[in-house]
Amino acid sequence: MSIGEMLAATVPMARTLNLEFRETTPDKAVVALPDQSDYHNHVGGPHAGAMFTLGESASGAIVLAAFGAQLSRAVPLAVSAEIAYKKLAMGPVTATATLGRPAADVVAELDAGQRPEFPVAIEIQRADGAVTGEMTVLWTLRPNDPS
Repeated sequence: MSIGEMLAATVPMARTLNLEFRETTPDKAVVALPDQSDYHNHVGGPHAGAMFTLGESASGAIVLAAFGAQLSRAVPLAVSAEIAYKKLAMGPVTATATLGRPAADVVAELDAGQRPEFPVAIEIQRADGAVTGEMTVLWTLRPNDPS
């Protein structure tokens, strides 16, 4: 099962929005939100909540790709998120997520018994390439309770 298939199977909101997981690697995740009138806002573009979910889903995909090998000992959790809507989004939009820290540094902190935090940057674009939103999700890897 691919990371996109796993997220669609385990995160109902990703299924609800029909998100398309186009690329998922430890270096980049690309997720698309098709143009769907059920999720439009008052001006006919994707609703802000749908775009937030798109960006958060892209960040989750890259976290799973980069840290999937750590899931037996830690749970990835979003700590906080911030989004800025830059331009009017119309039609389908795509989110591209990248890690803000080297994965090896995050794993080294986990190995040292810490609870590492790391940002994921997300850029949301229209089909014409215009950036409509920028988002940052701060994630942590919470070590599993050894007891």
